[in-house]
Amino acid sequence: MDTLTPKPAELIFGLICFFVIFGVLGKILLPRIEKTLAARADGIDGGAARAEAARAEAQALYEQYQAELATARHEAARIRQTAAEEGAVLVAAARAEGQRQRDQIVAVAKVQLEADRVVAEAELREDVIALATELASRVVGEPLGGLPRTRAIADEFFAETELKVTSTD
Repeated sequence: MDTLTPKPAELIFGLICFFVIFGVLGKILLPRIEKTLAARADGIDGGAARAEAARAEAQALYEQYQAELATARHEAARIRQTAAEEGAVLVAAARAEGQRQRDQIVAVAKVQLEADRVVAEAELREDVIALATELASRVVGEPLGGLPRTRAIADEFFAETELKVTSTD
């Protein structure tokens, strides 16, 4: 026989081995390979879709966050405005109360000052009358303190002095 022509037993054995290997590859390995390729394709295509979905969800959460932040800022501004208005009212009330107390203290002080002035003036008059009487007694050489006319002269002098002071004002 020719060297290129295969022997029938070897040919049949080769064909059986080929079909057995082909069957094993087709039934066991090929589905696994297809499954792996499908998983990779799903991983690539599905990963992109999942990434897009995650990006869209993140964008929605960001927009929701921005809306809540804007609402919070608006609320904070409103609270600040209300606090400023209430503060202005409290300051005005405190200022008015302080002004009222100051006016009351000034009025009381004026009354007290006038009373002290009257008392001081009366004491000063008495001291001036006593000193004038003593000086007049020394000049005359006799005691003048017991004379009823002494008090009337001093009162007349003070009345004239007050009249002159009042007319010049």
